[in-house]
Amino acid sequence: MASASSSSLSISSSSTLVESKAPRQTTAVSPQCVTLPTLPPLPVQSQTRPLKTNAHCRKIARNVMAMATGEAPVEVATTELPEFVKTVQESWDKVEDKYAVSSLAVAGVVALWASTGMISAIDRLPLIPGILEVVGIGYTGWFAYKNLIFRPDREALVKKIKDTYKEIIGSS
Repeated sequence: MASASSSSLSISSSSTLVESKAPRQTTAVSPQCVTLPTLPPLPVQSQTRPLKTNAHCRKIARNVMAMATGEAPVEVATTELPEFVKTVQESWDKVEDKYAVSSLAVAGVVALWASTGMISAIDRLPLIPGILEVVGIGYTGWFAYKNLIFRPDREALVKKIKDTYKEIIGSS
């Protein structure tokens, strides 16, 4: 049985492949030849990608030429920096010991990372998160009762917040 099926699947060589011509597909399949399905055509690449790349390269070349001649590139629009960025730049320029400020910033990031790790470790303990949640709710209630319910207490709290703000920022 195996010999009968192997004889029907034998592939005969064709001289058309040697002559670099595409073999003709016949609709009737002979018992000695096996026809293979044709491959689908190659996908057509869209022409928009090379155009975008070429346009980008032309834009870069134009900017380089403009910078070499001392002219400002046409597409470059002078945009104003936000007020916050200007304030930060001015404050950074006023700092005398930039190394110390940078070190403090790095130490602050490390401390924040460490405290996050510590809080997540405490959160994994069985009873501690529930107890801390009850303590937080209790303190919030006490703070609201002491500072927010009555008008004189609210005014004293607002005054204390404004004084602390002025002390930190400085009087203008």
